Amino acid sequence: MDALFLLEVTLAGLGAGALYALAGLAFVIIYKATRVVNLAIGEMLMIGAYLFFTFSAQLQWPIWLAALSAIVASGLIGGLIERVAIRPMLGESPISAFMITIGLGSVLVGLVELIWTADQRRLPEFLPQDPIFIGEAFVSSKVFYSFLAALALVAASVPVFHRWRGGIALRATASDQGAAYAMGINVPRVFSWAWIAGAALAAIAGIMVGAIGGLSSSMGIFGLGVLVAVIVGGLDSILGALLAGLLIGVLEAWTGAFLGGEYKLLVTFLILTIVLMLRPYGLYGTRDIERL
Repeated sequence: MDALFLLEVTLAGLGAGALYALAGLAFVIIYKATRVVNLAIGEMLMIGAYLFFTFSAQLQWPIWLAALSAIVASGLIGGLIERVAIRPMLGESPISAFMITIGLGSVLVGLVELIWTADQRRLPEFLPQDPIFIGEAFVSSKVFYSFLAALALVAASVPVFHRWRGGIALRATASDQGAAYAMGINVPRVFSWAWIAGAALAAIAGIMVGAIGGLSSSMGIFGLGVLVAVIVGGLDSILGALLAGLLIGVLEAWTGAFLGGEYKLLVTFLILTIVLMLRPYGLYGTRDIERL
């Protein structure tokens, strides 16, 4: 085996894994606050990428303004989704909100194809294009800078959730909604902010994914890898989303390089099955203790 080739494949996998981790962070934020398993995370990521395409390529806005506008608009869409579709499900069976997110994914795909058509699109080149070498190993500049951006955002989220007042409120709400109400925390507002933050982070991941692979109405398939990563890492664990995202990214890269791309999903879901058999709550997920 060529050690240099293995290193290049591993680095590419780490780049993809960092994007899984970033989108996984968006998933975890929503789940921690609301206990909603958001299967539409891939489609929310896609909406952010298409909004960026509209502002940057079609309206010719400066890249920084287009990116900021896409992130803000995605956050507002996330807040609207929570207010209109998720909040009425409070107190209902968790499966109800789960099914709504499945329908939401289909609705978002339909909107993309209605507004932008199903044709593939390319984002403007906004990342540095100089070749990147780590030792003798070549890394795509898009993958390299996407990795740095994703890792920085995930790392920055940890002190935010531990020190910022809003982060503390989110953790309190995730721990016990009744106690959070008793302490004066506005729980519905926490729900809204969780969806806004989650949608905004998903938009950033979508812009990076779109920069690497282009845009299409099937971008939501990226959400499958995200879902596997957060389940393996633990649905409510930021650290788990980071480590599992990197792990899944590397395993997919190795599988694609040595077995073929058609085996990626097989290996990914095999890992998911093994982890769930050994640790049903994921690698770092919170174990619920039930007393009978």
